[in-house]
Amino acid sequence: MKIVWKLLRHHLSVGQLTGFFLANLVGLIIVLLGIQLYCDVLPLMAGRDSLLKKEYIVVGKRITALGGLVRQSHTFSTEEIEELRRQPFAQSVGLFTPSRFKVTAGVGMEQAGIRLSTEMFFEAVPDEFIDTDTHQWDFQEEEGVVPIILPRSYLSLYNFGFAQNRRLPKLSEGVLGMIRMEVTLRGAGQTAQYRGRIAGFSNRLNTILVPQKFIDWANRTFAPGERIEPARLIIEVKNPADPALQAYFKAKGYEAEGGAQDAGKVSYLLRVAAGVVTGIGGLISLLAFYVLLLSVFLLLQKNSTNLKNLLLIGYSPAQVARPYYRLTWSLSLCVLLLAEGVVCAMRMVYMARLRELFPTLEGGTLWISLAAGVVIFLVSSLINMVCIHRKVQSLFSQQ
Repeated sequence: MKIVWKLLRHHLSVGQLTGFFLANLVGLIIVLLGIQLYCDVLPLMAGRDSLLKKEYIVVGKRITALGGLVRQSHTFSTEEIEELRRQPFAQSVGLFTPSRFKVTAGVGMEQAGIRLSTEMFFEAVPDEFIDTDTHQWDFQEEEGVVPIILPRSYLSLYNFGFAQNRRLPKLSEGVLGMIRMEVTLRGAGQTAQYRGRIAGFSNRLNTILVPQKFIDWANRTFAPGERIEPARLIIEVKNPADPALQAYFKAKGYEAEGGAQDAGKVSYLLRVAAGVVTGIGGLISLLAFYVLLLSVFLLLQKNSTNLKNLLLIGYSPAQVARPYYRLTWSLSLCVLLLAEGVVCAMRMVYMARLRELFPTLEGGTLWISLAAGVVIFLVSSLINMVCIHRKVQSLFSQQ
């Protein structure tokens, strides 16, 4: 092996290998940094740590002054829902099922001297559209407990409006989960009381949610025979910035709720920008990889006569190719380790700045970018081995 290495070192081009090293380093840093930045920033746009976050839009019919005065129906018919499901921009469509009975809820914390009671309403959507943990999202009539999901904006209104104005204690999500809630249902000459349990808070759905199973049972029990048509729909879309979606909503008189469409556009543009940056980095890495292959092939070509002699005196193609394997592996491994270190250092810098703007930002995990770097290293090393082996084998076959 020392003979082969001496031949390799004799014709080694430091400039070519340095160019490969720097180009591959820059390309890999861009790729890994793009992936890591996407993972860290996505929670700001999506509300959940998901690399491939689905986009949802809550839509209702536009309410006009004349329509409100004449009590025009603003619910969706079965035909309208089916037509919407057939649109190319709609992945799936969920219905908001409203409660058709009267609901009264009272909450209290005796230790803090808080007691609130109010009339309210319930709605339900299919579980796949809920953006909170649903492992306790179930209703059993015999247990008498109704899980409830509240909009996170309600908690902000209480803490920074009602509570602050009346000098009441501010409540966290964890504390609210321990508050006892009494829910009274009335309708069809019946009255029933249940215990309410706050199961979570939603950023996506601006309503008071209960399980679909509960709302179906309660409507049958306390509002039998009443016609139930949804006034709002939730749509999973491919691209919230799709012009076809905008045109369809305008033609039908639909409107997205509460800027959800704008948030979806920002999230979509974030994914596009991350894809572009990652693509540029990937292209640079690919070009650098090509430079390395050319450098190795040039070394093999310069040493072809001597390598043929080594093969003639008994060296196997694997023994002849092994130093070249080690050269490419060592260079690629150094690039990987240095790139991962640079990405970690840059992440510490930009996360510190982001947390100044968003104190609750947790960021994504480093494992995704680390795993991506390892996969790139393994794939490129395997391709290098195959190419070098074929080149050496071609020299051997010429004997």
